[in-house]
Amino acid sequence: MKAIFIAYNKALSERVSEALDRAHARGFTRWEDIHGRGSFDGEPHLGSHAWPSVNVATLTMVNDEKVEGILAELRYIDEQAPQHGLRAFVWDITSQL
Repeated sequence: MKAIFIAYNKALSERVSEALDRAHARGFTRWEDIHGRGSFDGEPHLGSHAWPSVNVATLTMVNDEKVEGILAELRYIDEQAPQHGLRAFVWDITSQL
């Protein structure tokens, strides 16, 4: 089992949701209107007058075999709109209730 944490510009919300739906990643937790700034480049997403855009974060747990397909779709979304910023991080999940 893997956890995929995805942080992205709110403008990409529908595309990220559709990618997870296509992968049958049913369960998720989403945080709306979060602030952030990329490590290397891109504009900050601070919800302020100077930097009005905001981010969203989604955490989903999936079987190991789904990870590469989801990451490939997310990579494609990011390549189509690199100015928005999309990052995904994968963790091993060792226990669950």
